[in-house]
Amino acid sequence: MPTFSDKPTLLGEKVLLRPVRPEEDLPMLRVMINDPDVLRYTSDAYTPVAPEWDEAMERRVVDWYTTRNEQPDRLDLIVVDRATGRGVGEVVLNEWDEPNRACNLRIAIGPDGRDRGLGTEAVRLLTDHALRTLGLNRVSLSVYAFNARGQRAYEKAGFKVEGVRRQVLRYADEWIDDIDMAALADDWT
Repeated sequence: MPTFSDKPTLLGEKVLLRPVRPEEDLPMLRVMINDPDVLRYTSDAYTPVAPEWDEAMERRVVDWYTTRNEQPDRLDLIVVDRATGRGVGEVVLNEWDEPNRACNLRIAIGPDGRDRGLGTEAVRLLTDHALRTLGLNRVSLSVYAFNARGQRAYEKAGFKVEGVRRQVLRYADEWIDDIDMAALADDWT
């Protein structure tokens, strides 16, 4: 069984997915990490607002992303808009369950990459790599119920709803449901 040790570059019509280059990607990562939509849609109860960005924060971000290319149990790739050549987000395979040939997928797209199908194509490319090239059986994800853009992108990319976990997040004084979705090798075309 292949591992996530190989960090490929994947080419689509609209996007290129490539390994992280922390120093080069830092300006985009800073915008993405501080973006209100990214914070809202990837938030948990403890990070509802952007962290203070100072030299220490910048060093932590660079250190974190520097180690991503060394991890054999996850695959972190930068989403590059082929039209501009600029990074617009990240897409990740993590939570690898080797015996069951399964993993989780997550994506974050900054403001420069939205509403043009870049996220959908990035999800489709990385899921295809996981199911066909790596031989995984299942790629799963969760999306908050208030993230309609994300739900549409995942459905267009080939993910199917499997269930709803009710009231998993307290956000802005409301309970938010989490929608579980997955793509299976048997269904993948």
